[in-house]
Amino acid sequence: MIDFARMLGNVRERAPLVHNITNYVTINDCANILLACGASPIMTDDPEEVEEITAISDALVINLGTLHQYTVPGMFRAGKRANELGHPVVLDPVGAGASHLRTDAALRLLDEVRFAAIRGNASEIRALTQGAAAERGVDANEGDTSRTDLAAAAAAALAAKTGAVVAVTGVTDVIADGARSCLVSNGHPMMRRVTGTGCMLSALTAAFAAANPGEAFEAVCAAVAAMGVCGEIAHARLGAQDGSGAMRSYLLDAVSSLTARELERDARYEMR
Repeated sequence: MIDFARMLGNVRERAPLVHNITNYVTINDCANILLACGASPIMTDDPEEVEEITAISDALVINLGTLHQYTVPGMFRAGKRANELGHPVVLDPVGAGASHLRTDAALRLLDEVRFAAIRGNASEIRALTQGAAAERGVDANEGDTSRTDLAAAAAAALAAKTGAVVAVTGVTDVIADGARSCLVSNGHPMMRRVTGTGCMLSALTAAFAAANPGEAFEAVCAAVAAMGVCGEIAHARLGAQDGSGAMRSYLLDAVSSLTARELERDARYEMR
């Protein structure tokens, strides 16, 4: 059993500062979800200051969403500095497999930076395990995410290769650390109509990892479950005239008001 209530409580109590080198499309949502969960965000990707910002932070997110040559050096500098300080680093390999630039950058990061967690969809994780282009990369492939056994195998393989906790998110979320795995079945399909829910989850994962040192697997499971539970709460609030815009707002509201009791009660997961 995983003590989800304690994991969430630690985030609220310890209020970790999370440095994000992240997707320009979703940077505001990532900042807001960190504030909603009780953490604090700081955003910079300038190579000249990332090491200083990482040094004063409790965790680092490296997100490849809007990758360009200027930001890549900052990712390596920040990642290595976080490793030196023992801060958890989360990789979100957005679009790995969609282009050589993205795939090569992600594989180089895996070689040179030690990650506490890696979160991606099935196509992205497969690209990292195979080291080659996958079909789509950016969006979850419905054929992949419904095949939980393949997602679990890919997660376990990447976890064994990197030493990171790997989360493959989709219809059923799979979290693996090479020795054990957890299947989380929370969430709602409407979440896929809101840009950046994956990026937000990666930021949330960093907050949970920072607030629960030494429990990376449990922290990632709790973050994934929390996001899914909040997606369900948000969807339940939608009225007849509400759509994806309201879903986005309600999702942030749900994270902000989520209680430890709700998370413990509503998380649906299976340990393997």
